[in-house]
Amino acid sequence: MLITEQHTKVLIVGAGPSGLMMAAQLLRHGVMPVIIDTKQGPTDQSKALAVQARSLEIYRQMGVIDQVIKNGKQAGGIVFNRDGKKMASLSFADVGKGQTLFPYVFLYQQSKNERLLLDFLTQNCCPVYWNTTLISLKQTAQQAEVQLQTGTETVTLTSDWLIGADGPHSVVRKQLQIPFNGDTYTNEYYLADVQLDNKQLAGDKVQLYLSDKGLAGFFPLPEDNCFRIIGNLPGGMVAAEDMKLEEVLPSLNTVTGLTMKAVRNNWFTTYRLHHRMADSFRQQRCFLAGDAAHIHSPVGGQGMNTGLQDAYNLGWKLAGVVNGRLKEAILDTYAVERMPVAKGLLNTTDNIFKVVMSASWLATFFKKWLMPRMLKFAWSRKGLREFFFNRVSQIFINYRHSAISLHLSDAKMVKAGDRLPYLKIFDEKKQEETDLHEWCGNPGFTLIILGKLPELDLFALAKWITQNYGAGLNFFYLPPSAKNEEVFKKFEIKGGRSKALIVRPDMHIGLINDAIDMEIMDNYLQNIAGLNKAPGA
Repeated sequence: MLITEQHTKVLIVGAGPSGLMMAAQLLRHGVMPVIIDTKQGPTDQSKALAVQARSLEIYRQMGVIDQVIKNGKQAGGIVFNRDGKKMASLSFADVGKGQTLFPYVFLYQQSKNERLLLDFLTQNCCPVYWNTTLISLKQTAQQAEVQLQTGTETVTLTSDWLIGADGPHSVVRKQLQIPFNGDTYTNEYYLADVQLDNKQLAGDKVQLYLSDKGLAGFFPLPEDNCFRIIGNLPGGMVAAEDMKLEEVLPSLNTVTGLTMKAVRNNWFTTYRLHHRMADSFRQQRCFLAGDAAHIHSPVGGQGMNTGLQDAYNLGWKLAGVVNGRLKEAILDTYAVERMPVAKGLLNTTDNIFKVVMSASWLATFFKKWLMPRMLKFAWSRKGLREFFFNRVSQIFINYRHSAISLHLSDAKMVKAGDRLPYLKIFDEKKQEETDLHEWCGNPGFTLIILGKLPELDLFALAKWITQNYGAGLNFFYLPPSAKNEEVFKKFEIKGGRSKALIVRPDMHIGLINDAIDMEIMDNYLQNIAGLNKAPGA
């Protein structure tokens, strides 16, 4: 399929998870992008496997969560083995209960994520132009111009904005000459999707095997007796393009102390791991997202989820600028908010991975004698389990430092910039149970008033929204009641007081104010968030 457009508002280079999510978020907010990829079509092979709670919350907001849950599998926990013997077993059962609607680690292959997002694009009449390669890129202060190769055809296309979501070898990043600093890990690794006949691996827990000879991880897939296996190639073995699973089985058996019985090998590949990050996530009209901006070790299943959230963060901002609803300055907050997340993740996963892979006597002593005791102790403490889940699930990520976070409150637990807490509520107007995230399901900002207000004040608020912001600002009101006591406690609202929250389209809190003040809300929306008034206002 050839691109017939000569100009587009947004061009997305790369149709992996980050690029597809970027397109989906733009579509949710009323912008039709052009998205291209060098591949011939969607792939059924993927390295990423875990979908964390924060990403599941995004899928819920998009209205596709039922399909995700139906085709994935909860990880029941993780078992640490040393030299074939179990050292520690940690259960993930309801590990994040009360913090999210999805209090678990979810296994849902990258290929399924891509297919899900492709279906979303198809339903919104947005095609992916496969077999299309970016040849050259140049830009001005007003637009980007690209040369694209599609088969034997060369196409020139201009775009107001361009997103590089084209992976670790990003052509966009290279064309922009943005440094990609970091390093490559020494070892080579293999990945296999295999159906096994090994009763020792049955169940829903991830099995991690450590030994002086290396490591191997077994991740249960949704399909019966199927596993994603990740391990390091044994010393002296060099990866080759035609390498087969059978060549690493002796090493795998040594590391696990088991005899692997492979019924069917669906996929086998070798690769190297990197830890790198782009020096900048934006240059003029171009942005980087996902692996094009940062790559790191697979510790904690964070990579794909971080890319999805890059797109989630940038999508609403860019759509608002394209549609004329937001001032262009909002785009500066993308790098400000996402680069610290990527840097922190890079450092954390790198440090953990180095310890796991180290063969030094100190690291070996730690892994063999200290780590099992530390894991068991930590997991027996509710607070430490919650700490672990907050970070792995990525619900702890906040943008408190951002220029569009305004905290005008004495509250200490929840602050502007935080992800909106998942809290069940009783909707007094509809007389039904729901939750705060459900209230923020529609595109646009959301104003939530917590506390008792006179009816005339509520009418004045509704009129102010209608006259000034229209569909750009959704409005919900939650008066105090016995059923909503936990909500008021979480936001530290004392008796007789009220609080105003303005929640961003990505479900992070933009404004918290201990007073209901339309002038302050106007100032936040127009001068801080950069929301333009509705036409005719």
